[in-house]
This record gives sequence, structure tokens and C-alpha cells, in this order.
Amino acid sequence: MTDAAVPPPAATTAEMDNVAESGRLRRFMALLVKEAVQIVRDPSSILIAFVLPLILLFLFGYGVSLDANAVKIGVAVEASSEPAESLSAAFRASRFFDVTLARDRRALEPLMVAGKIHGIVVIPAEFSENAAKELRSARIQVLTDGSDPNTAKFVENYAQGVWSNWAAQRLPGGRAPQAVSLEPRFWFNPELRSRYFLVPGCIAIVMTLVGTLLTALVVAREWERGTMEAMMATPISTMELLLGKLIPYFVLGLAAMALCTALGVFLFEVPLRGSFLALLMISSAFLLPALGQGLLISAATKNQFVASQAALMSGFLPAFLLSGFIFEIPSMPKVIQIVTYIVPARYLIPSLQTVFLAGDIWPFFFHNIAIMLGIGAVFLVLASRTTRKSLE
Repeated sequence: MTDAAVPPPAATTAEMDNVAESGRLRRFMALLVKEAVQIVRDPSSILIAFVLPLILLFLFGYGVSLDANAVKIGVAVEASSEPAESLSAAFRASRFFDVTLARDRRALEPLMVAGKIHGIVVIPAEFSENAAKELRSARIQVLTDGSDPNTAKFVENYAQGVWSNWAAQRLPGGRAPQAVSLEPRFWFNPELRSRYFLVPGCIAIVMTLVGTLLTALVVAREWERGTMEAMMATPISTMELLLGKLIPYFVLGLAAMALCTALGVFLFEVPLRGSFLALLMISSAFLLPALGQGLLISAATKNQFVASQAALMSGFLPAFLLSGFIFEIPSMPKVIQIVTYIVPARYLIPSLQTVFLAGDIWPFFFHNIAIMLGIGAVFLVLASRTTRKSLE
């Protein structure tokens, strides 16, 4: 009589859970590898992540400037005299002006109408006589082109500065003819270089493009090609799918951020007075809403053209126009100011400008980081609910 075969012991619940957890981990790691390989093999991903940031940085760093240097103006000296010629020479010596001389204001007016000069300084014929009596009574006239209010204000202020400096040199004791003597001091950007303002803002625009536009296009392309449908047929969960898409592009976004920071510091000489830790935390917090918005757009549209338009309209344009990068938010209408509170770049740009120009101000950083993480969480929840494991 033979012994009956003894069945193997049943697997315990803990062992089954370990096997399932191990399977999920292997599945998720395989998804990450697949996404990383796809990024490397996709020329458009490299183009958007590394080539486009270079183009934008060069455009904003070299092609765009808010500095009012060598503003073209006309100086009309109606009567030749030592004081008038001396003041005219002071305008020509200023680095803020590119001067066109004339003997009559009427000769300069057509130039301003044509936009060839932005202002006219008139030194009247009686200027010498008034200056000889009392310098305070000597007056000049400044005409500006009001079609460009910013440049007109620059011409007015700089002309006042040239006049004050010239008068101070001619008065006994070197005192300017004004009741109050102003000694301005500019914190964080003493030379008032617009590049220090533009480069951090451009980095925010680059991160918006990398996060929102790139994610929306790539995932929408998978829907068009049918590879996303194949992934939906696997046991992978929706959250694993979203995280598998998010993490590789998160790393790609940080790489683009590092490239832009290196160019800003070493090429454009923008100071980085804060720490790399603060920069990393701010960038990571912003990438969450940017990537979440891209995933939501791709899941909702499933079409590359529609996804690109939606990403530009909802990501790039608000970051460019409603973040305070170009236009000051307090000067906007109240309704638009309310809309800016849901634009993640509104919290990124001042944080970047602070970490570059002022240093680490952690209470300010924590406040903006918390808001960006909150917006990102909302986008990810919406993306997970929009991405369904069905082909309907």
C-alpha cells in the first residue's frame, strides 16, 4: 500500500500580497523604462525639451531688452550761446540718448511723427539770458511721443536727470536747483538690468512648454497611434499609467531647468543668490501642475493638433500674459486679477526672481510651493478621472 501524495502547502495571504506587490513594481518599472526609451527615440521630445529653451533664452536674453539705452531724441538749440551749447553737449554725452541736433524744433517734428526719434528737447532762444540772471529761471521744453508711454516716460525722466546734473555743475557748491535732493537706491538689481528680470521669467515659460506642451503632444500621439489602447489592455492601473507618464517627463523638465539655469548664470551673468535646494523645490512644485495639465489635455483630446492648441491656449499664453512676467498683475482689471490666481506661473516667476536676485526667503517659497502643489493635485485628479481603461 503506497502513501498518498501530499499536496503542497497553500500560499499564505502575506506571500500572495508580496507576489502581487512585486508584480506591480516590475510592471511599473517596465513602464518607466518604456517611457524613457520613447523620450530618447523621439526627436520632438529632445527638440522641445532642449532646443526650444535655447532659442527662447537667446531671444529673451539678447533680443528683448527693457533697458532704455541710446533712446533717439532731437535737441533743438534755437540760439547759440555758451550755456545752450553746454547743455546740448550734456545731452549728447549721456549714454541714455542718441541725439539729433537742429536749430529749429520744426525741423525735428517730422522725425518724431515718423517714429525716427522719441522726443524733442527744445533749448529756447532766451535760455542764455535767463541762465545768466538766475539758473532757476532757465527753462527747457521736453516733447515726447505719447504713442509709446513707457519710452515717453523714460525720455522725460532722463531729460530731467541730464538737466539737473548740468545745473548742479554750474551752481556754486554744486547743488542742483531743486528743493529736495533725491538719492535713489535700488535693491537686488542696482544697475536696473532688464535681463535680470527677463531670464528668470523666460525659464518659467520654458518649464511651462516642457511640462504642458510636451506631455500633451506625446501622450496624444500615443492615442492616435493606438499604443495607448494596447497599454489599456494590460493589467496596469490608471494611476500607474499616469505616474509612468509623469515621472520621466518630470526628470526631463528638471534637466531643462538645469540647462536654463546654467545658461542664465554663466552666459547671461544673472546672479544666483539663493540655494540650489530652493531652486529644486520650486521647480519640482511647478512641474506637478504643468505635467498634470498636459496629461489632462491629452486624455481629454486624444489628438495632437487639438492637444497642441489647448496646451498653448491654457498653458503658454496664461503663463506669458497673466503671470506678471510682462504685465504687472495689479495694473490688470479686477476680473483678470482673479483669473491669475489659478495660473501656476504666477507663483513660479516671483519665486524664481527671488531665488536668483534676493536669495532664500523660505516663508515666501513655502506659500507659493503649497499653492502650486494644490493646483497640481487638482489637475492629476481630473486627469485620472478623464483617463478611463475603456475604448469607448
